[in-house]
Amino acid sequence: MLFERLCIIGPGLIGGSIARMARERGGIARHVVSFAASEASRARVRELRFVDEVADSLAEAVRGADGVILCIPVGAYGAVMAQIAPHLAEGCILTDAGSTKGSVVRDLSPLLPRGVHLVPAHPMAGTEHSGPDSGFATLFEGRYCIITPLEGVPAEAVAKVRALWEAAGSLVETMDVATHDKVVAMVSHLPHLIAFTICGTADDLAEETREAVLKFAASGFRDFTRIAASDVAMWRDVFLNNREALLEMLARFTEDAHALGRAVRYGETEFIEDRISRGRSIRRGLIERKQA
Repeated sequence: MLFERLCIIGPGLIGGSIARMARERGGIARHVVSFAASEASRARVRELRFVDEVADSLAEAVRGADGVILCIPVGAYGAVMAQIAPHLAEGCILTDAGSTKGSVVRDLSPLLPRGVHLVPAHPMAGTEHSGPDSGFATLFEGRYCIITPLEGVPAEAVAKVRALWEAAGSLVETMDVATHDKVVAMVSHLPHLIAFTICGTADDLAEETREAVLKFAASGFRDFTRIAASDVAMWRDVFLNNREALLEMLARFTEDAHALGRAVRYGETEFIEDRISRGRSIRRGLIERKQA
């Protein structure tokens, strides 16, 4: 067993999928316990029975655990860490599934007890759904998981986190914290920001035009609405906790969008064709890597 007692804080889409995967595949955890902030969510997890135990407090959940995974909005990490730190066992591996890593190190490291090993991770998988009912065991298959090991953390702890995600079917890569946050700002955070903005623009249209937009939505707009249906608290915290990298990518995108807009205005066909061709090339690259 990788872990004797694995604690999942936040049994929603990601946490619930980890728990279901651990139960189905074996060899990962002898006992899986979870904690959810709301009583209704805890009751639903008990009904669904994808963990062995549902704790009624954070202290109860982490006590005796040799592995703890935070699967909550990154903005809540500091407050949750303050509650669990006194109860973490020596030798415990603390990891997470957050979409930002700089803020994770910033919020968790100062409160980390001696002998507890922090190994930040980011499974790059998900859907627009949330809550205990949304998880499924195959969510991570063929998807990348990025681990950002910190200096001084035992290699054995990093290896256990890697083994967990490999058992889930993920393609595991390691990366430094700063590079991770810049990369995900482009490939994940900026597309979500654009999707929320486009849907907001559509919602602000005059009523008759708005109804036509929704009635005749083409596949491109529908794709944006799928992304824009994502969890509010999670994406609010992602934007605020990866602010600098996201704003840098947004500035670059804005310049490129203005350039393409000028080309359309002045009929610069070669520039337009080049941008379309480059988009097609990116799509082919994703298909070749089985990430489409």
